[in-house]
Amino acid sequence: MAKKTGHVAVPFLLTIFIGLIFVGGGALAAWKYWGLGQREKPSEPIPRTDGVVTSKDNHTMLLILETSNELCPPTFMLMRSMPVKEQVYLIGIPSNSISLVDNDQMGILEKYTSQGCSGAVEYVEKVFDIKIDKYMKFTDDAFKKACDIFGGVSFPVNADIAGFKNDGSSQFLNSDQALTFVTYTMFNDGESERAFTAATVVASMMNQTDGQYISDTLDNSFNSIINLTESNVTASDYKDIKPAIKYLFEHGNAFAMAISLNGTDSSEDFIPSTNFIKSLKEQYFSEQE
Repeated sequence: MAKKTGHVAVPFLLTIFIGLIFVGGGALAAWKYWGLGQREKPSEPIPRTDGVVTSKDNHTMLLILETSNELCPPTFMLMRSMPVKEQVYLIGIPSNSISLVDNDQMGILEKYTSQGCSGAVEYVEKVFDIKIDKYMKFTDDAFKKACDIFGGVSFPVNADIAGFKNDGSSQFLNSDQALTFVTYTMFNDGESERAFTAATVVASMMNQTDGQYISDTLDNSFNSIINLTESNVTASDYKDIKPAIKYLFEHGNAFAMAISLNGTDSSEDFIPSTNFIKSLKEQYFSEQE
């Protein structure tokens, strides 16, 4: 008589299957209990306590270039540095800017001529309704030294200047050429265009430089520049902000940007837009309040 195998095989297989589940489950529980096969979690990084960059490192500086070129008025540039965001904003302020402040007309060139750097600072603070931390006034030699430190700049030139290609193509500018370009007084849109051009040249110079080199040689560069400028930046100020500057150049990528100051040309004067200035303050200076 043939043996019946179908009904016996099924329970037998089920028994084996259930047994494997229990054995396997027990083995898995033991595996987890004893920590076998688990990957060790990486330890939490140690919080940085030295050289940490925060919003407190944000600072505002007024840069002034007074050239020996008698045909060119001083160049004014507002620099807003935000290392924590790896950003620097450069706003060229036309030298013929005038504004109504507390019902009195005030011009940046007039304030600078009569009161020096502090007068220019006062104008920008009142018109922009911001606090300027420091100022730095450059001579021709100081500006060219800064250009040499950054390594010059490649920039598209569209001005009819002797020795330059006036076709809008990018060309390398050494320190002498950069100075000549930013102090050129025959731009089509006058001082408004020159101010924006100067800010764009400086921003391009920052973006094109070797950031690690700037960081490594920062002490020497600061000493070289500060001795050639008129400034209220002290050695203590530099020591405080140095980690943030180094961080910016080491980690920033195309971090500098020039901003054109909107306004209206009126005869020989430039009147900055109050609405545009308000938007600048809200976007870049809000934490000063």
